[in-house]
Amino acid sequence: MRHRPDEHLTEGGIRMRSRLLCILGSLLVLGTTRSVSAQHEYPATDVENGGRLFLATCATCHGPDGDGVAGVDLGRGQFRRAAGASDEELVRIIRTGIPNTGMPANNINEINAGNIVAYLRSIAAEKRTTTVAGDAVRGKAIFEGKGSCASCHRVRGNGSRLGPDLTEVGGQRRAVELEKSIIDPGATVLPSHRSFRVVTRDGAAITGRLLNHDAFTVQLLDSQEQLRSFQKSALREYAFVDGSPMPSYRDKLSAEELADLVSYLVSLKGQVNP
Repeated sequence: MRHRPDEHLTEGGIRMRSRLLCILGSLLVLGTTRSVSAQHEYPATDVENGGRLFLATCATCHGPDGDGVAGVDLGRGQFRRAAGASDEELVRIIRTGIPNTGMPANNINEINAGNIVAYLRSIAAEKRTTTVAGDAVRGKAIFEGKGSCASCHRVRGNGSRLGPDLTEVGGQRRAVELEKSIIDPGATVLPSHRSFRVVTRDGAAITGRLLNHDAFTVQLLDSQEQLRSFQKSALREYAFVDGSPMPSYRDKLSAEELADLVSYLVSLKGQVNP
């Protein structure tokens, strides 16, 4: 005797299946063509690896924000010839390119191409906290004046070495990431930007920007911009510092000033700036 597919479902199972059908129906109404598995959140490791690969492989043409090609804004999920494309279709485009266009084939495996797609899907879902259009010239004045950013950062040889050099930051990080680092600097600290703290045998504590460390030594740039080198065997303790020494500017800058500062940072791509 043949049973109907749902004949043995419990009441809870029927409700669950109904919910899934509603969800899938909503996706169809929205015109989404991605596979069901692609609706889940992407693993953080895939997104992180995809971000590195995007900057190394794609950002040269598309820019770190994904809007470097006319008619394409990858950071907002806008594709000129792949609107509504599934993850699998985007992976294929990344690997094989698009004939008769400026999009070439890439020597990249399917897993890494999938990570790039995960990264693009992730950043397309993000929204900037301000929609105010910024002015880079005003942003430079804030950087050098009200923001006192040069007291920690350098731009084209001017400023302090306590924080990361920002001369080319506009070509390395997206506007949304720069904005987040200004209002919530401790949320995401790149490994190369982490601070390090050592305590000597006599109890002196020194915290600074980590320049290098290996199994035996550690080199820091201290708060006076002095290079300090220590033998680990001569230290009482040593460790990375959680968070960031940079203060938050959430309540120090208006929305307009924040937009101006972000615009200035985005303009820093190694060339002469306003």
